[in-house]
Amino acid sequence: AALLMANARSVLRGVAASVGRSGQDSPGRLLARVNDVLSQEMPMDMFVTCLLVILDPRTGHIRYANAGHNLPYLRTQLGAWELKASGIPLGLFPGLEYEEKEAQLEPGDSLLMYSDGLVEAHDPQREMFGFPRLRGILSSLTIDSRLEGEELIQYLMGQLTEFTGPGWEQEDDITIVTLSRAI
Repeated sequence: AALLMANARSVLRGVAASVGRSGQDSPGRLLARVNDVLSQEMPMDMFVTCLLVILDPRTGHIRYANAGHNLPYLRTQLGAWELKASGIPLGLFPGLEYEEKEAQLEPGDSLLMYSDGLVEAHDPQREMFGFPRLRGILSSLTIDSRLEGEELIQYLMGQLTEFTGPGWEQEDDITIVTLSRAI
């Protein structure tokens, strides 16, 4: 798995560099090109999920495409919303297209991106932490709580630890990335 991810990362960086030079920084087209390369090299029954987000830091405008990865959450003053874009994981079949969507990060908004190790963690009764629980936690946090960045990640990990209980054996990697717009 580590070699597969290292290869996928290299391909993604190479394709992104060539697309960036051409001025065509479309996340959907970029994922399609990466998929075409990986589908020629990927062992049978192996794949990579990927969420690709392009942010304009001046305006807060984001464009994103998803290749089978967990849906990110946009946190606003009104709650937490999944940013949906459909797409098949990378490396399975050549010639795929990836849906591309747009969203706006307003001042005070944040974006949460995470790996499946968070939502697929189990408690002692084998119940999964799950997407509904994550969305509920995020929706219950008001923007006024100012839980952002590292504090939000620590809060989520605390909620996960409370859910799984003591002696929990981590089943998968957990990666959490947050992005907040201050102004």
